[in-house]
Amino acid sequence: MAHLARAAGDFPIALAAARTLGWPGRHHRVEGDVWWPQADMDRAAAAYEAARNEAEQHAVAGERATSQAQRAFVLSFTDPARADDELDLAQQLLSGLDLRATTLTTQIAALLCYAGTPGGHVEDHADRLRAELHIAGLTSTQATLELALCFHHAVRDEPDQVHADIARLRDLTRTDDYAHYVDIAHFMVGLPLAAPSQARWLDGEQPTRARWRALVSARRAHRRL
Repeated sequence: MAHLARAAGDFPIALAAARTLGWPGRHHRVEGDVWWPQADMDRAAAAYEAARNEAEQHAVAGERATSQAQRAFVLSFTDPARADDELDLAQQLLSGLDLRATTLTTQIAALLCYAGTPGGHVEDHADRLRAELHIAGLTSTQATLELALCFHHAVRDEPDQVHADIARLRDLTRTDDYAHYVDIAHFMVGLPLAAPSQARWLDGEQPTRARWRALVSARRAHRRL
């Protein structure tokens, strides 16, 4: 239920369900998965850290690596230097494990660390990842990549590229799973939604929009753009 509600953008239901899951249902990681679309990256990072620590206590190496990769991903939106250290740990924890989706998540996080930088490095990295994800058939991760690329183009104030990112997101989410990523892309650049959102944000659309826009503004200031 928590996964289906999160994919559908029903975050109050997803969060309530996550809190009933306990360790067998990976409750902390699911909570992190709910918090980051709200642009509450600090709370998401804390949830993923708790998930990693709990996985370590239970000696579940795959869950520990996955939770750490997600922690690096969310911190890549807010603090590239700190995220770089978290990525180093994620890569150490992934050593010897066959976790394709988690490995690709770390690569998206690495891309996010460079969001806002000039030149074609970010786009080249995204092209390589897009090809890998297409071959792997990881649609939800493909959508996450396009969202990361939209963040980069929002920071760079490149509206044509943002519209292209949104078009790819619409195509990837046409089944309505993760359709809220299209909303988030609009929030990043301050665009109005083409139609009323079907998502149910934890504290409403406007506060969520403001937080996403603030993340873009903070990265622009960091890059001195």
